[in-house]
Amino acid sequence: MVDKKDERPYDGCGLCFVGVRRLSRKSDATWSPARQRANVLSAVSSVGGHIIAWADDWEVSGATNPLDRPQLGPWLRDERGPYDGIAGAAVDRIGRSLVDCLNTGYRMRDEGKLLVTYGHNGPWDLNDPNDENQFIAQAWGAQMELRAAQGRNRDETVKAREQGRKRGKHAYGYRYVRLHPKAGIDHVALDRGEGMPPDVSERENAAENIRLVARRILADTTGEVTEHSEAARLTRTGVYSPADHERVMSGKEARGGPWDGAALKKMLLSEAALGYLMHKDRPVLDDDGMPVRVAPPLWNLATHNALKAKLRPVRPGQKRAQSGTHLLSAVAVCGKCSYRLYRTGDPVALTCHSRHKGLTDCQPSPTIHVDLLDSHVTGWFLETFGDHMFMETIYDPGNGVQEELDELITARNRLRDDREAGLYEDDDDAEWYRKRYSSLSSDIKRVKATPVRPAGMVTRPTGKTVASEWTAAADNGARRQLLQEFGVTVKVWPDDHSPRWQALVDDVDPDADAPTVLPFRRPVRAPGAQIDNE
Repeated sequence: MVDKKDERPYDGCGLCFVGVRRLSRKSDATWSPARQRANVLSAVSSVGGHIIAWADDWEVSGATNPLDRPQLGPWLRDERGPYDGIAGAAVDRIGRSLVDCLNTGYRMRDEGKLLVTYGHNGPWDLNDPNDENQFIAQAWGAQMELRAAQGRNRDETVKAREQGRKRGKHAYGYRYVRLHPKAGIDHVALDRGEGMPPDVSERENAAENIRLVARRILADTTGEVTEHSEAARLTRTGVYSPADHERVMSGKEARGGPWDGAALKKMLLSEAALGYLMHKDRPVLDDDGMPVRVAPPLWNLATHNALKAKLRPVRPGQKRAQSGTHLLSAVAVCGKCSYRLYRTGDPVALTCHSRHKGLTDCQPSPTIHVDLLDSHVTGWFLETFGDHMFMETIYDPGNGVQEELDELITARNRLRDDREAGLYEDDDDAEWYRKRYSSLSSDIKRVKATPVRPAGMVTRPTGKTVASEWTAAADNGARRQLLQEFGVTVKVWPDDHSPRWQALVDDVDPDADAPTVLPFRRPVRAPGAQIDNE
């Protein structure tokens, strides 16, 4: 039994240790946290010392340099305050790389700090040849064990890939299905929030979350819905980031990390979303040159190609989408010079900075309180469009015929390129090439004869009103996107101007006396009106 005095704050006694614990997988029963704790406290107690803090690096590989470990690294770099040494349950808990382990040991020696591990009599003295050799031997054994484990993992990965089995980390939107907890992976399924706590399972439907992102980006005609604005939206609405989603699925606590736009773009463009088995970001091909599919697709090839076209890199000078939560960011402009208004002051107001920046001679510059303008615009928008039927424009991937044709043509082109590169020159290989090429050509002819419903944008009713969508929006950032989808611009003038502000839709006054057909980006119809199949 460990005495409570073995854990107490730093007191300058010369035997104040930082306890070091590490696990590649926290479920590892052999080196469980509780066992490591008991061993560290026993080792520290045997030299008359005490623990002042724990450097617990869970789910950190032994191959990670101790200086780079999230918890131990700051102590070694003297960023956490004074201490007299470190104590571990074994040498391999300090590190499993010979070089990193020795560097850490010599660092302790050169800085005059102590190094203690369970099972060794007293602190390690690396100035003593016997202790040094014993330390090197244990570090070498830890590295040999690490290399053997890495070799087994590589062999198993290659074997799984050759057999068309999924292994390693799955893509967001998918989950592994095991027939019982300790069994191998039986198959890969769409992740619809199964296994999540009941209070978050609906929100954590990963497959639907990533599909919704794809639909919103493809349907956008304003340039305001991008991977970065969607990452901000997901973070604001409380959807777990992929790392946190995986942690909660494994029974651990979420860390609260935000979504990252660049990572989200990579997910959207990855062919893993087509259900393919991937290796080094490319699909694994079968003997016929076709991608190996191991899971249901999140979307089809036509959608994948549309996402690639939509998510092309932003060109220099191209307007960037707003990802904040302010209702009128990039919507409110100066009525005199049309320069966008920026937030300033306390209480916060919107004002024109074009004259201060030397862009125009706009004077006096209009200024209006944000809360006041937000309230006016909200009232105007809901009064004008609130009771209208809300339509949505979505991307229709077609009937899949074009997708199948594209895959077959890609496979035939790949086969042809291999032949031109010098493959299939032997008689046996040449015969196989002719048969496979002929088979692909026949399949292409068959598919070309099938009627194609091409992919494209379609508009359909949602059964909701604009007012209900406004109310259901997660925050003002989502409401701003709704304003932008309707092409709303709000012009503001100085106090002595009448009107003080005016809302335009695609630069047309919707309240004008003359009847106007407004080119809405998202068509609306009055409730009960017949909706044509456009």
